[in-house]
Amino acid sequence: MKKGRGRTSRIRRRKLGSSQSRGVNESYKPEFIALKKWLKARKFEDTNLIPACFPDTGRGLMSKTSLQEGQLIISLPESCLLTTDTVLRSRLGPYIARWQPPPSPLLALCTFLVAERHAGDRSPWKPYLEVLPKAYTCAVCLEPDVVALLPRPLAEAAREQRMRVRELFTSSRGCFSSLQPLLSAAAKSVFSYRAFRWAWCTVNTRAVYMARGRRQGLSAEPDTCALAPFLDLLNHSPAVQVDAAFNEESRCYEVRTGSGCRRHQEVFICYGAHDSRRLLLEYGFVPRASPHACVPVPPDMLVKYLPSADKQMNKKIAILKDHDLIENLTFGWDGPSWRLLTALRLLCLEPAEFLCWKKVLLGEIVSDVNEKKSLDIAQKICCYLTEEASAMLQKVSHMKEKEMAGTHQLTLVETLWTEELKILRASAETMSSVQRLFASPRCPARCHPLCGCDT
Repeated sequence: MKKGRGRTSRIRRRKLGSSQSRGVNESYKPEFIALKKWLKARKFEDTNLIPACFPDTGRGLMSKTSLQEGQLIISLPESCLLTTDTVLRSRLGPYIARWQPPPSPLLALCTFLVAERHAGDRSPWKPYLEVLPKAYTCAVCLEPDVVALLPRPLAEAAREQRMRVRELFTSSRGCFSSLQPLLSAAAKSVFSYRAFRWAWCTVNTRAVYMARGRRQGLSAEPDTCALAPFLDLLNHSPAVQVDAAFNEESRCYEVRTGSGCRRHQEVFICYGAHDSRRLLLEYGFVPRASPHACVPVPPDMLVKYLPSADKQMNKKIAILKDHDLIENLTFGWDGPSWRLLTALRLLCLEPAEFLCWKKVLLGEIVSDVNEKKSLDIAQKICCYLTEEASAMLQKVSHMKEKEMAGTHQLTLVETLWTEELKILRASAETMSSVQRLFASPRCPARCHPLCGCDT
């Protein structure tokens, strides 16, 4: 028998793989001991989960025992949840209730977090505040030079996010100053933009959904956010399913597994079917090999490689807009999306084929010529985006070498571009295989899954 193919080697490899994915227990750390005591005092029952640090995801929750599908893993009492009721019942409540115009639920939560963090040992929420991240990597926190390295639509969204947070902070300065009697330092220094941004990121990245009615003293904006200590240590995975909601009968926020989990493995929840750009923008991370990852195609690139003399182009664009096919056009791991191919098929219609545009929207193939032309344009767009991704990776590498920005932020951007480059290369290979079928006289390309043919 060849070396490394026996039972002993298989067992050793399994143990090695398990150890590489297993987290390191962190429940012994003072901050988590204090959090556990604080939760217990608020009637939170012991759980099968413990804080741990994992090689891929960082800090998360690890299962002490095997978990079964449908098992209740967290039942967090309402007394542990930080909601707008918590804010209004606190010493800040009477002050916030006098603010005009009434603050949004988001602003109320952010204000509470900043004030309680400033209170330090005097805050009843200190054990929870101590385990919150000291800094975040969502787009609003990225340095301008790093934002400039993001894909253009994402960079624009990041700048808009930063502007919204800045405007909310600026417009609330007068309200913050009214809290001076509660503060041991100048309100201006306590409620700095940096402190407010930290609070905003805490709510935006860690809050669970919990719909509530309008509270007196707050604006009519939806009140749907609640901070859930311990529960918010769960990391995201697109591959898992969980049931998470507030139970009106038990008055607890409950999480049940949608699938099993082995002992000493990380337990995940799913934030939703978001692509990597959305996760970076809102949560500050890029997951590995996400099935929802894709590379969007800017609408203006659809006509980049089409003849400018096409007299029907404006009509074609209008049809795409009327049928909501001008946005959300992407390349994925398995090639160009149906929406992208459909848009290109319509744009590539010859004058004699234009009357068949409704068939294109229904997924029908008008002609082999149209199909080949559409794929050729898709391949050119893919090639352009591939070159762009490669160039941006070189820029990121240069900035890392010169230490021109935060290394962690640059690594985050590098991870995003690397993933998109892999997706584009996978899409290019898929389209190349279809184009080779066109060149084969025995096998028409319409037998490929991209063409939607049953043969």
